[in-house]
Amino acid sequence: MTTIGFSTVEHLPRLLLHLEGVAVAIAAVVVYFWADHPWWLLLVLVLAPDLSIAAYAAGPRIGAAAYDVVHTYTIPLGIGAIGVVAHSDAAVAVALIWLTHIGVDRAIGYGLKYPTGFKDTHLQRV
Repeated sequence: MTTIGFSTVEHLPRLLLHLEGVAVAIAAVVVYFWADHPWWLLLVLVLAPDLSIAAYAAGPRIGAAAYDVVHTYTIPLGIGAIGVVAHSDAAVAVALIWLTHIGVDRAIGYGLKYPTGFKDTHLQRV
């Protein structure tokens, strides 16, 4: 097994995904405050995407699907792009908060869920 520093080649993709999460979270927070959005809104909404966990009450397949839809970069990037084009500060702020949430999740190891169980993610078993 070839090693690179403290990590092995086998673990490099997971490490890169964690670092990608850090980069997204930092970039989103920097742009959020650069655009002078209110700090309190970030605090109020940053955990909102985790409300999707409630879908697990309908079973692991529906729960994983709902969680994954809310925890991909696709929707907040779309909302952010629309917000920029439409000059909607609110849409941009929500998108940046959402991206911050997803980035932090990825940085600490919470990935997209598999329907086999909440702890089974694309990054690791948590």
